[in-house]
Order: sequence, then C-alpha cells, then structure tokens
Amino acid sequence: MAQHNDLGKIGEVLAVDHLKQLGFTIEATNWFFGRAEIDIIAKKGDVLVAVEVKTRTSDFFGAPEIFVNKKKIALIGKAMHHYVIRNALEVEVRFDIITVLKNKYECKINHI
Repeated sequence: MAQHNDLGKIGEVLAVDHLKQLGFTIEATNWFFGRAEIDIIAKKGDVLVAVEVKTRTSDFFGAPEIFVNKKKIALIGKAMHHYVIRNALEVEVRFDIITVLKNKYECKINHI
C-alpha cells in the first residue's frame, strides 16, 4: 500500500476514535454507493452524520478541508441519501469534515 494510503487509514482510525469519544456510534466505514465513498457514517441520537476525513502531514498547501470540493460534497450527499432510503431511516442528516494533521511531531484533529 502506498504511504499516502497508510496515512489516510491512520487518519480514519483517529477520526473514528474521536467520534466515539464524543458519544457517536459508528454505523459504517468506507461505505460505497457508485463512485461515492463515505469515509465514516456515525450516529448520535437522531442525527446521522456523513464524515469526510482529510489527513495530511502538513498544511503547507492549505488547510485539509479546502480539498473537499463541491463535486465531492455532492457525491457524498447522493450516497448518504441512498443509505438513508436503503435502511428506511427517519433521521436528520448532517455532513461533517474531520481533518487530521499528523506527522512525527504532532497530531491535530479538527472536527468541522
């Protein structure tokens, strides 16, 4: 596996741990619908959250969240709609971004 893929997986594990600490239950990880992937589907109360995780070793090229573009958001929205319909859920749906800056000197998690 390429090094950037390893970093992404580490970031997703850290994001799952972060969400669990906040009281979320994890419904699914790396859930696909067509070309869309939802990194994490989490639930807290009656709120179902699609979480996009962006992991970087630095913010030299910009904050990680700026790399979540409109096309990606639309794909995640479409996938989340399918997930809700497929599972016949009556929930409020939200989209969050969790950024992870991780290198040998620091590990920062930002939940947006």
